[in-house]
Order: sequence, then C-alpha cells, then structure tokens
Amino acid sequence: MVEIQHLVDTKPRSPKLKALRTLLARVEELHEQNPMLGLRGCRLGIAFPEITEMQVRAILEAACIVKNKGADPHPEIMIPLVGSVEEMRNQAIIVRRVAEEVFKEKGVTVDYKVGTMIELPRAALTADQIAEEAEFFSFGTNDLTQTTFGISRDDINQFLPAYMKAGIFKQDPFATLDQAGVGQLVQLAVNKGRSTRPNIKLGICGEHGGDPESVKFCHRIGLTYVSCSPFRLLTARLAAAQAAIEEKQSGPAHTTS
Repeated sequence: MVEIQHLVDTKPRSPKLKALRTLLARVEELHEQNPMLGLRGCRLGIAFPEITEMQVRAILEAACIVKNKGADPHPEIMIPLVGSVEEMRNQAIIVRRVAEEVFKEKGVTVDYKVGTMIELPRAALTADQIAEEAEFFSFGTNDLTQTTFGISRDDINQFLPAYMKAGIFKQDPFATLDQAGVGQLVQLAVNKGRSTRPNIKLGICGEHGGDPESVKFCHRIGLTYVSCSPFRLLTARLAAAQAAIEEKQSGPAHTTS
C-alpha cells in the first residue's frame, strides 16, 4: 500500500503502479474472515488444480532423480484437510495422472503412496469411505483438536488458565491429546480405515506425537508411527518403548472392531 501510494504521488503512469494495483486487487479478492476454515488444504488444490500438479511433479521428479542415483525413494503424497471421499478422489486422480506423466518423461518409476491427513471430524467419521482412495492416514491432531473443540490453538491462552483453575481442563488439549473426545475420533477412524483397507498405514503428526501419554494412547489403538518436532524425539521414543513393554506385560489392547 505504501509503495502504491508513493507511485500515485510520484509516477501515476508507471507500469509498475498498474501491476501493483492488479496484485493488490487479487490479494483483497482472496481475503478471508476466517482463514483457518477457508481456502486451504485440498480446497486450494481443487480450486486451483495447477498447484497440486506443480507440487506432485516436484516431489516425483526429485524422487526419480534420487532413484537414478542409486537410492530407493518411497515418497508419500499427503492430501490435507480432506473431509469427504469426493475431495480425496479429486486430488488422488491428479496425483496419479501427474505421476504417470513424470515416470514416462523420466523413463523411471518410483513406488509412492497417496494418502491424507485426518484433521476434520467428518473425515474421521467417514474414514471407511476415504480409505477407498487413501493408502495412508496421518492424523493431524493439532487441527483435529481445533475443529473438534472449536478452539483456536493460537487464542486458547486467553482462557486456558481460567479453565485449568476451574478444573474444566486437566491439561492443555494441544499439549496432551484429549483421549475422551479427539482420541475417540482417531480410534474410530483407525477402525473404519482398516475395515476398508486392512493394511493402511496410520500415524499422527504434530506436538502430540512427542507427548508421552499421547504416544502410549496411539500405541494402544494400533497406530503405525508418531512424528513430532526434533527436540521431542527422545521423549517420544522413550514413551513408545514404555508402551511396548507395558503391552508385553498386559497383552495387546488394540481395538479391532
């Protein structure tokens, strides 16, 4: 805005002014009142499929280069913010089409998977349908917590101390997974996903992946892996080891129905 005003005052006929005004108009057109629930994730790829095409091409071309150098890459392409099998199918079709184009151009193929991040309650509830197209689920528990509670992790500190003091929350739900609510959605999605695709790969990503109690919960319900930020890796590995030992002592507790 400052640069536009400067050009209006000094060079009102500048070609750069015209270009900046066009850019500003596009920015204002894309403005959203609530971006967290707006044009993001798979919605962006559906509205602008060329973005998905560009990203998939970049991933798979890089994988082909690595394979030609003697390595054995297995990229996993994850479609975010999916809430229905139709959204998943729309993006999976693009991924697989671009993959065939890249493999033909490069004269090499790589083993890859197409999956999704489960971060909306509807995705968890319809996971059996989504698994028809998705070869893996990665539970985005940060966003799943946001959308289940209707709480923004960016603004929770405005009332979290009062909730903790009143005993409404026993812990920060963005630090330790809410097993009674969010955790039940994860478990439901695990069961539904496996009912459609028994060998589906399952995991979580986000800070919950480094929380000991959350890691143990993920082990109990049969997730394949957890991921977290690097500085929490040692804690996560210790919790995973403890969960495995506890399972050996008490027997498997995975829910399969």
